[in-house]
Amino acid sequence: MGKLFIVPTPIGNLEDMTFRAIRVLKEADLILAEDTRTSGKLLKHFEIATHMHSHHQHNEHKTVENIIARIKAGENIALISDAGTPAISDPGFLLTRACVENNIEVDCLPGATAFVPALVNSGLPNDRFIFEGFLPEKKGRQTRYLALSEENRTMIFYVSPHKLIKTLAEFIQYFGADRNISISRELSKLHEENNSRNDRKCFKTF
Repeated sequence: MGKLFIVPTPIGNLEDMTFRAIRVLKEADLILAEDTRTSGKLLKHFEIATHMHSHHQHNEHKTVENIIARIKAGENIALISDAGTPAISDPGFLLTRACVENNIEVDCLPGATAFVPALVNSGLPNDRFIFEGFLPEKKGRQTRYLALSEENRTMIFYVSPHKLIKTLAEFIQYFGADRNISISRELSKLHEENNSRNDRKCFKTF
C-alpha cells in the first residue's frame, strides 16, 4: 500500500521550500495540485517532473474514491495547494479523512503556513489561540460572530484584501472598538507588512 504525503509549499518566498518537500514531490507517483498552472511554475523552478492531477474544492468530492484506490494499489501520492499547507483553508481535509478511514498512512510535512508567522509577528498572546480561517460570506456569518463575541483568546481570521475594511467594521461591531488587532499581508515577500494597533487606527493604514 502507498502513502499520502501532505506537502506545504511557499506562501510567497520560494526559499521557504524545504529539501524534504522537493524530494517527496520528485519521488511521488502523482502530485495532486489545487491549480496545476500555479503549481506548474513551482515544479518547474525546482525541476520536479512528476505528473500532476487537478484536485480542488470543486472536484475533490468526485476524485477521492479514485485516489484512495490508487494509494491502495501501491502509489505514493503528494497533495499540494497553491500556497501553504493543504487542508488549512484549502482542499485536503476530505482526502485526509478518507485515508484515515481506510487505514492509509498520512505523512504531513512541516512547512509554510500563513497564520503562524502572522501570529508570532503580532505581539498578541499566542500561548492559546483559535484559528477561524475565512468567515462565511453571508449565511452563518452573524451566527459565527455572535458565538465568538465573548472569546478571550487571540482569534485568527483570513480576510480577502477587498473585504478588509468591511470586516474590520464588523470586528468593531461584534468584538468592541478597544480590542487589539494585528493585520499582516504579503508575508515572506519583499513588501511584507505587519501592523498591530487599535482597530480604528487600522482603517487609516489599510
